[in-house]
Amino acid sequence: MKLDLSGQTAVVTGAARGIGRAIAGLLQEAGAGVEGWDLQPSDDPCFAHFRTVDVSDEAAVNGAAAAAGDIDILINNAGVNGPTKPAWEYTLAEWNAVLAVDLTGVFLCARALIPGMRARGYGRIVNIASIAGKEGNPDAIAYGAAKAGVVGVTKTLARELALSGVLVNCITPSMAETPFLEGMSAEYVADRKARIPMGRFARIEEIAAMAVFAASPACSFTTGMAFDVSGGRADY
Repeated sequence: MKLDLSGQTAVVTGAARGIGRAIAGLLQEAGAGVEGWDLQPSDDPCFAHFRTVDVSDEAAVNGAAAAAGDIDILINNAGVNGPTKPAWEYTLAEWNAVLAVDLTGVFLCARALIPGMRARGYGRIVNIASIAGKEGNPDAIAYGAAKAGVVGVTKTLARELALSGVLVNCITPSMAETPFLEGMSAEYVADRKARIPMGRFARIEEIAAMAVFAASPACSFTTGMAFDVSGGRADY
């Protein structure tokens, strides 16, 4: 299936590297103009515009949305993993830091761009959640809670917007080969790989392909869905 996004404009958060960069590249290849939002700078040619945006900051998000103008596609990808340790060792500050980016950031970006999509009668929002939001991951309570919240946000927005022409879905990948792995212990990484029946981590290109499909007009009668990219790990 060839996806044609010519004439459409997309915002990708957490776009500078990893999954976000892969999604941005595929969107651009499909013809979309791509605006990247990230705290890290990027001069990658796949971006028509790139803005330094803290997605957990309401004023920053609203300002970036106003500057971006009409947006057809929002990919909520920005995220942090947080510490890997038991729940009882988490501090409140560590908990809040993860939820601020991984959950509140999704809400703020969607809230900022939905009014324009509704006014034009068309839009696609794709939230990058995680298999951890379905199953939970030991030693990552804040991440699992935030990603479960992203699934809930997705389903709620999908029902609120079902008659508007704006469709909202999410992706629930297993752990992928991204820079996130750099801050994790070898034992933690090995445990997560062992949970995947296909015996490997997701490739960022695989997650990107699913996200771009969900962001395209080809995805026309599916909303509120959590698309699995987990190598068979998901039970539902």
